[in-house]
Amino acid sequence: MAPAGTPGLPPAASFGELDMPAPLLEALGREGVTAPFPIQAATLPDSLGGRDVLGRGQTGSGKTLAFGLALLARTAGQRAEPRRPLALVLVPTRELAQQVTEALAPYAKAVRLRTATVVGGLSIGRQAAALRNGAEVVVATPGRLRDLVERGDCRLDQVRTTVLDEADQMADMGFLPQVTALLDQVRPDGQRMLFSATLDRDVDRLVRRFLSDPVVHSVDPPAGAVTTMEHHILRVSTDDKNAVATRIAARDGRVIMFVHTKRAVDRLVRRLLASGVRAGALHGGKSQNQRNRTLEQFKDGQATVLVATNVAARGIHVDNLDLVVNVDPPADHKDYLHRGGRTARAGESGSVVTLVTPDQRREVDRMVAAAGVSPRVTPVRSTGEELVRITGAKEPSGVPVVLAAPPAERPQRARGGGSSGRSGASGRGGSSGRGSASGRGGASGASRGRRGRPARGRRTPGAASSASS
Repeated sequence: MAPAGTPGLPPAASFGELDMPAPLLEALGREGVTAPFPIQAATLPDSLGGRDVLGRGQTGSGKTLAFGLALLARTAGQRAEPRRPLALVLVPTRELAQQVTEALAPYAKAVRLRTATVVGGLSIGRQAAALRNGAEVVVATPGRLRDLVERGDCRLDQVRTTVLDEADQMADMGFLPQVTALLDQVRPDGQRMLFSATLDRDVDRLVRRFLSDPVVHSVDPPAGAVTTMEHHILRVSTDDKNAVATRIAARDGRVIMFVHTKRAVDRLVRRLLASGVRAGALHGGKSQNQRNRTLEQFKDGQATVLVATNVAARGIHVDNLDLVVNVDPPADHKDYLHRGGRTARAGESGSVVTLVTPDQRREVDRMVAAAGVSPRVTPVRSTGEELVRITGAKEPSGVPVVLAAPPAERPQRARGGGSSGRSGASGRGGSSGRGSASGRGGASGASRGRRGRPARGRRTPGAASSASS
């Protein structure tokens, strides 16, 4: 368990009483963020004062603004030299990097700070150029940032504020050696903030090595205890499982469906499209351009179903998403909690449904017990009323649909002294987000392919601005 540091300051009752630059406070008002969420109220008095902070909170609890406002406030008024950022946010996945950049963009713009998003799967040359042009704040996945450091395109010796977001996932994905090597290069007298859903084992070792007398804030209940989230186990026959999933997907409203493998994602999406359900696929086998387009279609309603592997289990926020379906039960309780965390965010209500065949019952019972949830168990059939009552399932139209998709693109390979454009362990989670800086504080629009052609993907719009960003 993480060490307890010197007691922190009392929580803030409002943003107005915090020591933040006036442009930040004005930007909060423009974005409709009127009152701090609990983790923001708890951590900001200490982080704005320069304390190292250790925060535990589930996704959707408001962590991005909790660390982001402090990072921007403490960096405001400074100017970075080429290749030498002043603040760093490390995240495990492309999607989370993109979400963090977009959530902080209006606030970075308000205090005239430049940001760069550094992730695999996009042009390393454009990211290097953004760093050469100067960026005060870098949001990065560990593998790609390591590549740029090794190439000489980035130096971390001027980084005064460092944030590790979703530290437990970085540990689970095998990124700790890269994270440790990067943290060894930032200013030793700087401020460190670590946010994580759990604070044990590998995360605890990071805390003990890199945080100095941290103030510890743990403001959220475990995800399984969120009172606005319902948990259901639907017992299905093996032969009827596909029909059950299809009818759930045809419901009114959006739904995220999780399956185990990339191949299973593509297979389910083909079946749903053929039955008349507007579904998109999200997994690590898709180019970043394709992933951005799929998320954009899901957020703006062109697609009503997102079928994904665990790549979407963290870092994706979609407003008013009230149903998550585990078509394939997750492998462990952490995956269950993070998949379910896509719904019932920031006080909204939602349901998590897990389809369980007879041969999976014992394993799933152990998993949900470890997750600390008590699901309602209901036997269902694809044509039964119970399925409709719990999920809003409907008969699909049967008229095939097609969603426009950008062509697949081969990822850029790093040139010079760096490694390939893939980032992270085995090229997995170090791939995330967007690839260059914007003078307005956000990530720039398109990246370019191997032959300099503009990528066709459009900027994925962030969710509606709120304190839950």
